[in-house]
Amino acid sequence: MEATSNTRLVVATRRAGLEILRSPIPTIPMLGIILLVFLAFFGQLVETHDPTRNRIVDSMIPPAWVEDGSSDHLLGTDRFGRDQFSRLVRGARISLAAAASVIGIGASVGTIIGLIAGYYDGRWFSTLLMRIVDITLAFPAILMAMVLATILHPSFTNVILVISLLIWPRFARQIRGEVLGIRLNDYVTYSVVAGESALRIMLKHILPNVVPTLLVLITLQVGYVILLEASLSFLGVGIPPPAPSWGLMVSDGRGQLSTGWWISLFPGLSIMLVVLCMNTVGDWLRDRLDPKLRQI
Repeated sequence: MEATSNTRLVVATRRAGLEILRSPIPTIPMLGIILLVFLAFFGQLVETHDPTRNRIVDSMIPPAWVEDGSSDHLLGTDRFGRDQFSRLVRGARISLAAAASVIGIGASVGTIIGLIAGYYDGRWFSTLLMRIVDITLAFPAILMAMVLATILHPSFTNVILVISLLIWPRFARQIRGEVLGIRLNDYVTYSVVAGESALRIMLKHILPNVVPTLLVLITLQVGYVILLEASLSFLGVGIPPPAPSWGLMVSDGRGQLSTGWWISLFPGLSIMLVVLCMNTVGDWLRDRLDPKLRQI
């Protein structure tokens, strides 16, 4: 029985991997994600200035291709004379670090709760967990994040904690739905009859089968996390200055849109493109890993 379960898992994993390799990859979105990761890890190699250093004499220099622009500041400077290109590059590191931390916490907590709630469906604690999920999802995300961030005071760590509190219910609900179907399979029933513990069944037979769904959900939620972090920073309750968060950069330029349009434009475009790339790759993964969609 154990060998049969393992064989099915290996076959399913190989089949999913072949589907991904055979399907046309969304090249441009994938390149965008690779660029984001490169800037996050090796951004200091391309930064031309200190992104947090004020230099008032260089204040409000337009991009290099605009009249009165300077080749020393490719994307111009803000009102404090800080180089926009360098700040944009450093902001990629902040956005990816925040997204990775939030997804790591939220996905772990949500997956554990989803496994427990799905496997023990009908028990009082399973019902209680899902009511907590429903209550959390019922609140407007940005409003709840603002309240929590204000209470905890703006900082990188607190932003991660706040967004993690909003993210885990999304994982819990989706994983629970998958577990409800998987636990009815014969190999799970045989494992129960054989006397295997609930923890062993969840980790060995159920968890590997929800991994494809988990990967898709992670990819889709990365864009949401980056957008939520930028929104909090824009509203002044996110990552505090002088850290060059993209949302904070957009906020810094909203008062100079007529004279310094580039200050808000480039970080705004960066947020839009990264979220678009993440969602596109997430949709592609979902189409490849969902057998129902592969048959359409």
